[in-house]
Amino acid sequence: MISFFKQKPVLKDLIPNNFVDIHSHLLPGIDDGAKTIDDTRNLMLELKSFGYNHFITTPHIITNVWDNTEENIKKHYESVFSKLEKEELFSSFNVAAEYMIDSFFMKRLETEKLLTLKGNFILIEMSYLNPPIQLYDIIFEIQLAGYKPILAHPERYNFYHNNFSEYEKLKKTGCLFQLNLLSTVDYYGKNITSIADKLLQKGMIDFVGSDVHHTNHIQSFYKKVSIKNTEALKFAIDKNLFFHP
Repeated sequence: MISFFKQKPVLKDLIPNNFVDIHSHLLPGIDDGAKTIDDTRNLMLELKSFGYNHFITTPHIITNVWDNTEENIKKHYESVFSKLEKEELFSSFNVAAEYMIDSFFMKRLETEKLLTLKGNFILIEMSYLNPPIQLYDIIFEIQLAGYKPILAHPERYNFYHNNFSEYEKLKKTGCLFQLNLLSTVDYYGKNITSIADKLLQKGMIDFVGSDVHHTNHIQSFYKKVSIKNTEALKFAIDKNLFFHP
């Protein structure tokens, strides 16, 4: 009997060759991602087998948790790059940061040159507990400073799930959205997958990222996607070509 239900694709099979990842935690010992240089190497090898070939890794900057700075991130990156550049793990490997929008962020914005993904695009995140009280003012100040904010994994902010209009409001401010690929395979829970699907269906996702920290994340790429809007997901994946060096 011919099935009228199309098989869902496996996530890793949706990754095109020469893919650009704009969100990962591959620098060892600097946040909650890779612990050692061997971890970094192994994660890259796995991702490369899926089609990843360009990496812009984004260590956390979270005050009093991961007190990273532009200076120490760059220094750490240069050390790692020098050890791996001859191993054919990538065509390009660069570094930016994932900035927590907390009470200290505005001081960073005023006093530091932020690490960007490309040009003036910066990756930001929020607490999973609640959004910053002055979120829209902060986004305005980010843009006033000449940066373009990309919000990491908007689907994971549970406080917006029952207030979807806030997503629409954020988009209207000029904030771009980066979907975590693992949100399409129920890694963070079915509710988050559902919101990811809705954001894709409404064409609200601008880019995607692996957000890889460890091997459990890698293993989830072998799962079939759970979302309905796989064509919209493919389209969002293709948008990452914008960051090709």
